Amino acid sequence: MDIRCRKTKCIHNDRYTCKARKISINRGIVCGSYERGAKKPEIDSTKHLFEKPPVYAPQRDSKTAEIVCRANCLFNKNGMCVSNGITVNAISEKPYCVSYLEK
Repeated sequence: MDIRCRKTKCIHNDRYTCKARKISINRGIVCGSYERGAKKPEIDSTKHLFEKPPVYAPQRDSKTAEIVCRANCLFNKNGMCVSNGITVNAISEKPYCVSYLEK
């Protein structure tokens, strides 16, 4: 599973890959595992979008993450995410799951 996050100030974010052991997406499709780190610099990934791509951490094995989902999403099966990958946005202040597909 590809678990990408554009919230670069989150303590679980390692070069756009989420390293949280348990990820929780709530009913409002917001990542409940998001924790802002005080000393993490904000990386503007859109500033140089066409000059060079961002450096990503290696994809993590989905067996190392439990992804709990409470959203009314196509990928929510008995409270667990069964998507091939999830991405959390960078544009909004809140960390929304942009892989969400309404049932």
